[in-house]
Amino acid sequence: MTQTSYTLPVTGMTCASCAGRIERALRKLPEVQSATVNLAREQVHVETGASSVEALIEAVEKAGYGVALSSHELLLGGMTCASCVGRVERALRKVPGVRSAAVNLASERAQVQALASLDPQVLVEAVVAAGYQAQLAGAERPATDGAEQRLRRERLAVIAALLLAAPLVVPMFADLFGQHWMLPPWLQWLLATPVQFVLGARFYVAGWKAVRARAGNMDLLVALGTSAGYGLSLYQWWATPAGQMPHLYFEASAVVIALVLLGKYLESRAKRQTSAAIRALEALRPERARRLVDGREEEVAIAALVLGDVVVVKPGERFPVDGEVVEGSSQADEALISGESLPVDKQPGDRITGGAINGEGRLLVRATALGGETVLARIIRLVEDAQAAKAPIQKLVDRVSQVFVPAVLVIALATLAGWLLAGAPVETALINAVAVLVIACPCALGLATPAAIMAGTGVAARHGILIKAPEALEIAHAVTAVAFDKTGTLTSGKPEIVHLQAVAGDEREVLRLAGALQRGSEHPLARAVIERCGALEIALPEVQASQALAGRGIAGQLEGRELALGNRRLLEESGLAAGALGEQAQRWEAEGRTLSWLIERAPAARVLALFAFGDSLKDGAAAAVAALHGRHIRSHLITGDNRGSARVVAEALRIDDVHAEVLPADKAATVAALKHGGATVAMVGDGINDAPALAAADVGIAMGGGTDVAMHAAGITLMRGDPRLVPAALDISRRTYRKIQQNLFWAFIYNLIGIPLAALGFLSPVVAGAAMAMSSVSVISNALLLKRWQPGILGAQRREERP
Repeated sequence: MTQTSYTLPVTGMTCASCAGRIERALRKLPEVQSATVNLAREQVHVETGASSVEALIEAVEKAGYGVALSSHELLLGGMTCASCVGRVERALRKVPGVRSAAVNLASERAQVQALASLDPQVLVEAVVAAGYQAQLAGAERPATDGAEQRLRRERLAVIAALLLAAPLVVPMFADLFGQHWMLPPWLQWLLATPVQFVLGARFYVAGWKAVRARAGNMDLLVALGTSAGYGLSLYQWWATPAGQMPHLYFEASAVVIALVLLGKYLESRAKRQTSAAIRALEALRPERARRLVDGREEEVAIAALVLGDVVVVKPGERFPVDGEVVEGSSQADEALISGESLPVDKQPGDRITGGAINGEGRLLVRATALGGETVLARIIRLVEDAQAAKAPIQKLVDRVSQVFVPAVLVIALATLAGWLLAGAPVETALINAVAVLVIACPCALGLATPAAIMAGTGVAARHGILIKAPEALEIAHAVTAVAFDKTGTLTSGKPEIVHLQAVAGDEREVLRLAGALQRGSEHPLARAVIERCGALEIALPEVQASQALAGRGIAGQLEGRELALGNRRLLEESGLAAGALGEQAQRWEAEGRTLSWLIERAPAARVLALFAFGDSLKDGAAAAVAALHGRHIRSHLITGDNRGSARVVAEALRIDDVHAEVLPADKAATVAALKHGGATVAMVGDGINDAPALAAADVGIAMGGGTDVAMHAAGITLMRGDPRLVPAALDISRRTYRKIQQNLFWAFIYNLIGIPLAALGFLSPVVAGAAMAMSSVSVISNALLLKRWQPGILGAQRREERP
């Protein structure tokens, strides 16, 4: 039995007893021969037989420790179909120390998770040994010039192949109209040979690599099929007596290669379009910044900046860093980052996102995040991870692709034998077998899922919806219930004056008095009063003898009057009754509002006004819930607030069910109960206390502006705190999943129909080649239709907002 050695970097060990515990846990595995811990180096050396690295890691984790893992990204080349994907993945997973490997055919990248001690160069060598090209993706993105040059080479090859094949095809069409323009055999051979062995060399090279690796792929099928047609033509030319025109198939082999090259070129062009969202985001990164040093501006590379540096951003320039405005006022266009189409006002103290475009003002910005920690870098990482990962439905395709090419070879041999046994000429049997080889291309199967995921996640990111995992796509389309947190999700999260009743009827005057009392206070209710006064342009006078009343409110003297603003306890201590405002106060308290009484203590003790504070609903909250109802999705409100406050929000938004006074620890249990009732649940929240519920839901949706904890727990992150993005996220998920289903359906149906037709002699190799080439193009083109997606609920609102 072959022995394999692993060195696992273990985390969490503190003493010799830890070492013993890990060794015992590993030795319990049946295939482990020995396990030795080096406490000083925090490693364990394992000698094992059949045990996988995954089993070893699980044993260490069950013992209460961790294993340090690292992620590697490889840029791949030479893959042509789903069979190639499976071969590269198997090659990577065989490398000792690799825990998982996922290859994306559309983006030509591999994501590998392995032990931190593994040299990543070993991964490159494993891919090369399997017959493909690979290189490690560095910190810097590869220049697009390489892809453009490859695309240019493919275009030139296609043009050359079509020009050489055209004279072979034209006589075939002329024959239909009674014109006999057939070229002499030597000229047909002269035109077909460079197509077969120069322009078609890539199929022989890739096919030979597949044979050496004891596997099969599309290139092998094309190489075998066209070689058979070319070889049969040579035989016919040699065997036919001089003076007679032989029956040649040079045009079939040449045209098949030309069409396959055309299909691969169109496929490459389309694949570039699926990654357009990533390239658009990467283009937002400025390369240089204008740093302010001792009042002097100096232009430096972005890499030279450090946290705390102040950069100058002139009108029309992109912000080079995430930061905070320290001087100036302007607007920021964040459309490509958050999907927000309208410019956002920026003042000193406001946050800036790198990559946004500055408006008309000159700003000084202090850097708060650089490099990979910026919002833009994190967005790019999330989108790339989502596009590189595999959707669960892809597993079916992977299983099919492993047996697809061998099965096609068997069918082609059976076709050849069947026609020969039926008494058909050798050339007829061979041509039908060639048609089977040519039409059976697993490319469309391999591209069906990743192309749709890349297009869907890309267009979603452009509108401020980050889908972090393909699993979220597969589940979100089936959501039947959406549970919302209240504060910060459906409401703004900061109090404002929702009701005001003045005894004397002059609301501006009581606002002036209340605002004067609250000047300088940082209390949330005080800020609500000040903001209302500012909105109404009410000038606030100075107050004398201002005094904070602990647990009750605030008091002060103004214009010869002694005033106070506070809660009911202040009212009672002042010996005043609610009077005419009592009934109103009861109604507002039942709504869950926070009340403040404005009273005059001297010269005459009396009640002046009653303020009711509440959390305002976000713009678009009602439209979001209505959109969910329009799709027959039930809405729930889960909040820790009192029932009155929750009921008011639910009634205003027409939410179906209310779960009020729910403790943070019980939110996850509430979501679990909804799931137990048969619903597929999406949870929407923004706070740390929402994280367990986000993780417990079938799909977690974190609102923009929320905590990092919430975003980490969610499968979908919304870049803006706009509730309308929730139905939009479900909509793009549904559409993307539908594209995946459509692509897989047509990819399977194409082969299920095409292979029998070819085997029965109803398809010539030329028609089969054209159909095979177009299958991949049609799958990607169908996926690219997602790029036209617009979140309609947002579009309508934006049209209303524009002047």
